[in-house]
Amino acid sequence: MEEKDESKQNTAGSGSSDEEGGHQEKVCFICHRTESKAGKMITIPGGLTVCADCMQRSFDQMNDPNIRNMLNLSNLGNLRNFPGMGMMDPGLSPDLQGNMKKEEGTKGEEAGEKAPPARFDVRELPAPHKIKAALDEYVIGQDYAKKVISVAVYNHYKRVRTNTNSKEAIEIEKSNMLMIGPTGCGKTYLVKTLSRLLDVPLAIADATALTEAGYIGDDVESVLSKLLAAAGNDVEKAQSGIVFIDEIDKIAKKQNTNQRDVSGESVQQGLLKILEGADVEVPVGAMSKNAMVPMTTINTQNILFICGGAFPGLEEIIKKRLTKASSIGYGAQLRDAYDSDPDLLAKVTPGDLKEFGMIPEFIGRLPMIFSLCSLDRNMLVRILKEPKNAILKQYQKLLELDEVKLEFDEDALSCIAEEALKRDTGARALRSVIEEMMLDIMYEVPKDDEIGAVRITRAYIEHKGGPVITLRQSQPRLPRVEENAGHSRS
Repeated sequence: MEEKDESKQNTAGSGSSDEEGGHQEKVCFICHRTESKAGKMITIPGGLTVCADCMQRSFDQMNDPNIRNMLNLSNLGNLRNFPGMGMMDPGLSPDLQGNMKKEEGTKGEEAGEKAPPARFDVRELPAPHKIKAALDEYVIGQDYAKKVISVAVYNHYKRVRTNTNSKEAIEIEKSNMLMIGPTGCGKTYLVKTLSRLLDVPLAIADATALTEAGYIGDDVESVLSKLLAAAGNDVEKAQSGIVFIDEIDKIAKKQNTNQRDVSGESVQQGLLKILEGADVEVPVGAMSKNAMVPMTTINTQNILFICGGAFPGLEEIIKKRLTKASSIGYGAQLRDAYDSDPDLLAKVTPGDLKEFGMIPEFIGRLPMIFSLCSLDRNMLVRILKEPKNAILKQYQKLLELDEVKLEFDEDALSCIAEEALKRDTGARALRSVIEEMMLDIMYEVPKDDEIGAVRITRAYIEHKGGPVITLRQSQPRLPRVEENAGHSRS
């Protein structure tokens, strides 16, 4: 028996076992004791076995604060990360680490399958006309704005891919952009669509939440924290991303105030170094800095910044500048000459923005300034029916699930656009008008299985009549699941 025990101990390290009687005995890969001596073994990923004593000692070591601080093991509190204890003995768990990486890669692939695919890969650098053509499928009008954004993104990633670190190379500076347009004209939607088309990290931040450092609110570094989160905490990937700062007009310098401007001019000054390019310390996994959050450094030299805002009241500043000349005499301009000009924002200058409340240093770091035109009736009608995810297509799909066909007359679409123009909130008004108009239809149609089609007319929009209902010619549609369940219970 002693010879057998010695032979077991000598062969335990090599993974062999006693096969006497056809039974294969398990061996602990840490203490090399057999199952007959150490007790029942625990099987862990990788096909290796651990005895209960070694497992308990490993957990005790991982929970020891001194060892955790020494090894920086912040994520070893659960069994899934147990193979990480191989850091204490590098010779123990290379197979386990390989298996964990393989599992993580498989999970990443599964997550990638669920994520919506990108239209373009920036490594192939799609030409500006291809980017604009893709934007045309979702955004109606605003051709000049789409052209500017397409060229800017194309040039930006050519710049990122070009190695300009050499002293002999020509350094290409980035061109940050400022979009100006009335509410509901498509500024944010344009950037969101761009983020779906490009396989790059994009962060959309709101300038209304930004305050000067030390005050309640988000610091300017929170903009980069969102970009880092969008890049999966990959610093290198985040340093070539795009940041869209919406409502940038809300950080304009406050006029005629005796209080400290902690959310206006101070925020503009805090954004200066980020816009131009600097090494910025950013909290990882949080929006604010504190002692408990790890920090990382991001270089903003290759990050493209796009700012957008409605700038209410800017039209009056532009009209004041254009009609500044004397209004007396035959060649004088009338003061109301630009009151009905729909493209008045296109005449904006950096001086107008300075008078609005933007500091010159901030305007200088946004060299590309362009405006989006306001929407007219024809553009609103096109927005209703032409984009891939148009509002009408959404409602047609909803009723299609009830096997009902939904149609709209052209006069009805024009009436919806006219009603939306009265609300003066741009394309957002279309959704509210449609919601009010479709409420009764979406409530009544599921009641009657005989309804096969519904046609919306102008009279129904103007509350002068009802929709045209067409009954089914063949068998009524199948009853819903709830009705079947109710009959079965009865």
